[in-house]
Amino acid sequence: MATGFFDRRSRGRAEMSFVDHLEELRWHIIRSLLAILILAVIIFIKIQWVFDNIIAGPINPNFISYRLFCNASHALHLGESLCLPPLSISMQTTTFGGQFFGSFSIAFVGGLIGAFPYVFWEFWRFVKPALKPSELKGSRFVIFWVTFFFFMGAAFGYFVLGPFTFNFLANFQVSALNIVQTKPTINDYLDNLTNLILGCGIAFEMPVLAYALTKIGLITPNFLRHSRKYAIVVILVIAAVITPSPDWISQTIVFVPLYSLYEFGVFVSGRVYKQEQRKELEEWS
Repeated sequence: MATGFFDRRSRGRAEMSFVDHLEELRWHIIRSLLAILILAVIIFIKIQWVFDNIIAGPINPNFISYRLFCNASHALHLGESLCLPPLSISMQTTTFGGQFFGSFSIAFVGGLIGAFPYVFWEFWRFVKPALKPSELKGSRFVIFWVTFFFFMGAAFGYFVLGPFTFNFLANFQVSALNIVQTKPTINDYLDNLTNLILGCGIAFEMPVLAYALTKIGLITPNFLRHSRKYAIVVILVIAAVITPSPDWISQTIVFVPLYSLYEFGVFVSGRVYKQEQRKELEEWS
């Protein structure tokens, strides 16, 4: 399969050997890593500001999301339904180097997220020669859309899921006697925050993924429509788990964007499927 991919790349440019392709791939990877490294160094230099104003945002009682949710709740005459309980979290580290190495994690992940458009651009430059002219016509603005949905998902994870998740987990009590206190380590917090941001960033690529998989014939809009009931159940479970209280308002805030994303993927798949069917009819006629 790898050889076939490189053969298709060769047809889009002057003949290159397998080693030449690997050498070119190596330079794409090196440039991507350099971009991540440069941003990581900048973040590390400003680590205290980054941690206080960005990383600790979802657990800060004055975080903008808490204010917006509460203001929206009052504006919609829902009382305190969307007002999350204030958080009081004091993180800890169990090793001398915990904060130092945690800074490296923050810098690297921040560099990866910030450099994502450039990293994907390098990836696209490597893959593009292997595509057929008909495939290239349908890939216009691919860098923009992939980047747009990634950052939209990352923002959703940071501004919406982050506050809901940390608020729920921090205020959850396994005992009515209040003898167990939540004191997370900095690494535990960073791992959860990273998973939320990157996970949502990847999850929001569903419309792009639906487009690509429909384009190559792996899925159809009918398949997505028939799977809708299963998708609804999965999304409802996710919304129920991450919301801080069992009220329907909080769960709806999480459910609506995720389900809308799925339906948008169905719409995109339908458009692409019709285009492919039309092309096949034109080829047969």
